[in-house]
Amino acid sequence: MIKKTGSNIARKRRHARVRKKISGTAGCPRLNVYRSLKNIYAQIIDDEKGVTLVQASSLDASLKSNYGGNAAAAKAVGKLVAEKAAGAGIKQVVFDRGGYLYHGRVKELADGAREGGLEF
Repeated sequence: MIKKTGSNIARKRRHARVRKKISGTAGCPRLNVYRSLKNIYAQIIDDEKGVTLVQASSLDASLKSNYGGNAAAAKAVGKLVAEKAAGAGIKQVVFDRGGYLYHGRVKELADGAREGGLEF
């Protein structure tokens, strides 16, 4: 269940504004970020088919024991999603920050994904 706090409502409005302009296709899917207090999640989505192609989070078994919900975890999730995307044959994506400001954990995830080989 999503909490209806003022900040989450404002984030959802910002995300809706961004989503008007950004859409993922088969050739260039969308890299979506969701950030909770304890974890961070990333999905690569083809919006034309409505399918999640690749996903990674700080809850993955390979990352869970080493990281919490901090910037290092976000960078590791970015690298992991880039590895999985390379395995699926995805090189280029459109970055969707999910209505969050582009700093902190969201920026670290994006930097990790770029280091892993994704282009955006």
